[in-house]
Amino acid sequence: MPVSSPSPLRLQSPFIHRPINATPSSSRSLSARNLRSPSTSSYPRIKSEVDTNTVIAISVGVASVALGIGIPVFYETQIDNAAKRENTQPCFPCNGTGAQKCRLCVGSGNVTVELGGGEKEVSTCINCDGVGSLTCTTCQGSGVQPRYLDRREFKDDD
Repeated sequence: MPVSSPSPLRLQSPFIHRPINATPSSSRSLSARNLRSPSTSSYPRIKSEVDTNTVIAISVGVASVALGIGIPVFYETQIDNAAKRENTQPCFPCNGTGAQKCRLCVGSGNVTVELGGGEKEVSTCINCDGVGSLTCTTCQGSGVQPRYLDRREFKDDD
């Protein structure tokens, strides 16, 4: 049986379009012309297979970055625009007066307590000190409805 000469070693890869022939570099002629402009046939083409899961993952990543930047920028511009506008809406709980009726004495300034046996005791309201009204806790007496973020105090805990 005739013995055949061994074929050159071939490297296989799922990313390479055609197999690479492993030949020693000493056997190739390296001229100045080949170093400057190598022929394209000597380089293998690399296949890039992008499946739908990769496209979806990249799309979700780009959308997440866009939303992560876009939403805070949107809120900042809205807050800046709201600060420029005049707030003239009257306060809802006090109807723009800046004061609310005392809940304990119902605005009279006096509290009546029935002691029994037909006796009644009238005393000054301890909640409003007999005035009959309290400063509105929503608008702090200004009579103007505060904006949503103006109602809260943000404290830095650091």
